[in-house]
Amino acid sequence: MPHVLCQLRRQARFFPFSPSVPAIACVQTEVGYVVIRQNLAILSGRAIALFARLVTAVQAVWRGADPGDMRQRIYFANHVSHGDFILVWTVLADPLRRRTRPVAGADYWGSGLRRFIGRDVFNAVLIDRTRTDAASDPVGQMAQALRQGSSLILFPEGTRNLTDADLLPFRSGLYHLARACPEVDLVPVWIDNLNRVLPKGAFIPVPLMCKVIFGAPMRLDPAEGKDAFLTRARDALLALRPNREAAA
Repeated sequence: MPHVLCQLRRQARFFPFSPSVPAIACVQTEVGYVVIRQNLAILSGRAIALFARLVTAVQAVWRGADPGDMRQRIYFANHVSHGDFILVWTVLADPLRRRTRPVAGADYWGSGLRRFIGRDVFNAVLIDRTRTDAASDPVGQMAQALRQGSSLILFPEGTRNLTDADLLPFRSGLYHLARACPEVDLVPVWIDNLNRVLPKGAFIPVPLMCKVIFGAPMRLDPAEGKDAFLTRARDALLALRPNREAAA
């Protein structure tokens, strides 16, 4: 009933001189809904993190980056699965996790249960890859999130790598974001083995151990061109591969 009164008040402006009952009912309904949604998002996030740890036994390895450093960061990682950002988000300490937002495609995370998970649980920066107007500029959206104090998880390949190559070519977005926010550290992150846990087309994960390896922070040199920067960022990411260590 309070919800009905709320809708009537919006559409017909009922009781303009006696707003107490419908107005209070409307406010209480909306506040209650927001609180329930927030609490459900928190519980869902904890459940997702627990499930990710149980399935992958994920280990975080920090090399050159301080896991307790609270400064803003742009975590850029290899991309092999829809679960990539979940694994990176899971291994972050709680204070870092609360301020870190994944960058993801709105076409996948924009509707139904996925929308709730993307928007409410992870507070994702959802990029509409089908629009070309200035308001939907991906770099602008990410830069705005950084200016608001968030850290970001993003994938410079731009799409999942379903090939045998270690990495796809980097798109230019990472360079333009580094130029827009030069004061923010960029941290390379190698996600190892997740493509075997959740291969393409699979709905049930296969329990396997995974690692999330964090490298040393880097920044764009003011005199550095796009190609040189993207090559350096790509090399920093490839240097974290576990098989590279074994070969050495």
